[in-house]
Amino acid sequence: MTEEFNESMINDIKEGDKITGEVQQIEDKHVVVHVNGGKYNGIIPISQLSTYHIDNVDEAVKVGDEIGAYVTKVEIDEENEEGRYILSKRQLEEEKSYEYLQEKLDNDETIEAKVTEVVKGGLVVDVGQRGFIPASLISTEYIEDFSDYEGKVLELKVEELDPENNRVILSRKAVEALENEKKKEELLQSIKADDVIEGKVARLTNFGAFIDLGGVDGLVHVSELSHEHVKSPEEVVSIGDTVKVKVRSVEQDSERVSLSIKDTLPSPFETIQEKFNEGDIVEGKVMRLTSFGAFVEIGPGLQGLVHISEISHDHIGTPNEVLEVGQTVQVKILSINTEEERISLSIKAAQPKEERNEANEETTQQYTNTSDENENNPTLGDVFGDKLRNLNL
Repeated sequence: MTEEFNESMINDIKEGDKITGEVQQIEDKHVVVHVNGGKYNGIIPISQLSTYHIDNVDEAVKVGDEIGAYVTKVEIDEENEEGRYILSKRQLEEEKSYEYLQEKLDNDETIEAKVTEVVKGGLVVDVGQRGFIPASLISTEYIEDFSDYEGKVLELKVEELDPENNRVILSRKAVEALENEKKKEELLQSIKADDVIEGKVARLTNFGAFIDLGGVDGLVHVSELSHEHVKSPEEVVSIGDTVKVKVRSVEQDSERVSLSIKDTLPSPFETIQEKFNEGDIVEGKVMRLTSFGAFVEIGPGLQGLVHISEISHDHIGTPNEVLEVGQTVQVKILSINTEEERISLSIKAAQPKEERNEANEETTQQYTNTSDENENNPTLGDVFGDKLRNLNL
């Protein structure tokens, strides 16, 4: 009975079965395996030893190794009562790999895998079989040369599985995106107004520069790039520059960070008294006009206010009646407040005395001329005065 049972078990091993066995012999192009419970030995061709290309059999197995494999074919020589099982260790490894990867994909979990090869279109990794990371899924940043990745162990996410076409697509970019999001949250929680930190210029626009603070981009408005007037950010910074910035405000909900480079630089008011003093008459440029006056720049980052009452000796309704933006004017420094960084200026007071006198003389002359003209042009009273007085009305 026992012999008949064992015989039936042996004869039950067929194509498609999963077996276990011990490596007994290694040849150049195949491995001989003692199949547990089998009537014959098994043969594993070198092409079926691993999910990766190997040149030598001993790269995959050694004599005495316990292995599992699928039976792909049963060859029997009934005349000589001999036979053998053709086995595939590779097929079993791929099946286990797909089961493992599918579980990770379903649970949105990450895996670790070693980069075994760098190819033109991306990276090949070992995930129990050949996995591929396309160039577009390697990183959140643009990478031109992938050679540094060879031999590295990467944390990855499964993007796509297609067992029928032996396709395993993985992503390092998805993992980096999660890491960046976590860094962003931590950074937004840690930075606060008035902090001075370093960042790298990430991109430029016509209204300012975006600074990468290490996961969060903050904006330096063009008006906050320098104490001097700046027309475009390119005048001050370039992409890739490392800059020191001061945090002006942080909006957690909208993830907006307002920054200033200007606030980290020495103020021109710190050295203003080396160049300017109250009472000096200097040349300036009209930068801005308002209803109450004109802002005039007398030096880099030094703008003072000319109140409307100090623009002209004549009465004016608005500054733009006599001034325009970009105009060069002479101004007198009335006062300098270094603490509040304010300068009070006067165009009227900068006018030389002789010009004022000439103006007064011109006005007087106009009045005199008017009087003379009146004398040369008699009125009706002058002509008929006497006669009118003699009338009894």
